[in-house]
Amino acid sequence: QVQLVESGGGLVQPGGSLRLSCAASGSIVSIKSMGWYRQAPGKQRELVASITSSGSTNYADSVKGRFTISRVNAKNAVYLEMNSLKPEDTAGYYCNAEAQTLWNFNYVDYWGQGTQVTVSS
Repeated sequence: QVQLVESGGGLVQPGGSLRLSCAASGSIVSIKSMGWYRQAPGKQRELVASITSSGSTNYADSVKGRFTISRVNAKNAVYLEMNSLKPEDTAGYYCNAEAQTLWNFNYVDYWGQGTQVTVSS
């Protein structure tokens, strides 16, 4: 019912910056929150940052002060500005939306296909 498409991943050197984008489409009635998760090989998927429709944000301790999440509600889009990147940030990054649709009035989590971020010198 909801499709999420991420973009902006790539290879960057330590200390560099990258901006990820995600746009949601489909029979969307409303989106309660959107966020970014990441998963490195052999590790569990973890929350990087999330944001509600009202603008309240939540960040993982490991990225506080370095990453900034933002949202454009009218476009059903969410962005992640990543600065001072570290090799430990290397992972697949996945966009998430907690959304209500025409066919399901419960709020359900939807996921994008992911975009790879590699931080290496």
